[in-house]
Amino acid sequence: MTTQPRGPVDSSRVPRYAGPATFARLPRLDEVSRADIAVVGVPFDTGVSYRPGARFAPAAVREASRLLRPYHPALDVSPFATVQVADAGDIPVNPFDINEAIETVEHEASRLQSDGTKLVTIGGDHTIALPLLRAVARRHGPVAVLHFDAHLDTWDTYFGAEYTHGTPFRRAVEEGIVDTEALSHVGTRGPLYGKRDLEEDRRLGFGIVTSSDVLRRGVDETVDALRQRIGDRPLYVSVDIDVLDPAHAPGTGTPEAGGMTSRELLEILRGLAGLNLVGADVVEVAPAYDHADITSVAASHVAYDLISLFTLDSTGPREEQT
Repeated sequence: MTTQPRGPVDSSRVPRYAGPATFARLPRLDEVSRADIAVVGVPFDTGVSYRPGARFAPAAVREASRLLRPYHPALDVSPFATVQVADAGDIPVNPFDINEAIETVEHEASRLQSDGTKLVTIGGDHTIALPLLRAVARRHGPVAVLHFDAHLDTWDTYFGAEYTHGTPFRRAVEEGIVDTEALSHVGTRGPLYGKRDLEEDRRLGFGIVTSSDVLRRGVDETVDALRQRIGDRPLYVSVDIDVLDPAHAPGTGTPEAGGMTSRELLEILRGLAGLNLVGADVVEVAPAYDHADITSVAASHVAYDLISLFTLDSTGPREEQT
């Protein structure tokens, strides 16, 4: 006998501004027997190099997610009715010891995924991508990575520190937990320390689709190129909210002018339908710099689209609309 998934609180009975402060007002993980998809927060920003505050993102994104509704028309899926989605709460990490924090995230992410549950993680700063990649690679082997970000995040060190929000993907390549034939940055832009940054990034195996490329080529051509690069490999998607222009995401730690729109980001994500998605994160929301919850709302919709993509992986890709 199949158990019907337990969905969000009914907004026709409990107003959206009331009720539990879970993601999309979903049940907590301890309220269901198991979850196919779990949303988990990592309130951590010890790895930032500029503006702090991403430790407050999980709470802010959950609050913004109150307005999400159960049917996704663009993907033609009702994720909360199709599979069991639950809020796993936050992973409590040491704010004073970055190495211990990384170990904690890796351990807890591995534990949450031990029964096949897939994670959509809300950061926190981008440092957490490294332990999350370690956890999925332990289960799936080296994974393809689709990295949405204004920045490369493949620098070697900051002030001699190997573990920061600007270094996770270099460490991931060095550790052999990512597939270097299928690594892509999307939305990068802005000044660099030097041309060598690009040369080293290329040597690590990354391809780059800049925000200008998205503008000139369009969403469809961008998606086609990414899908060809990824193929049928297990895929991890990491979304730094600063991939969006500050007009669409002012509440972030290292904003850069000339970014993508929230519409472009969501459309590219939707173009990934049917790929073998095994994990995802949304990071670098800094609520203290936000205005009218613009950034938190965008992040909540990104997380919702990622959940919907996971659901399609369970039910099959959508049919092309004519």
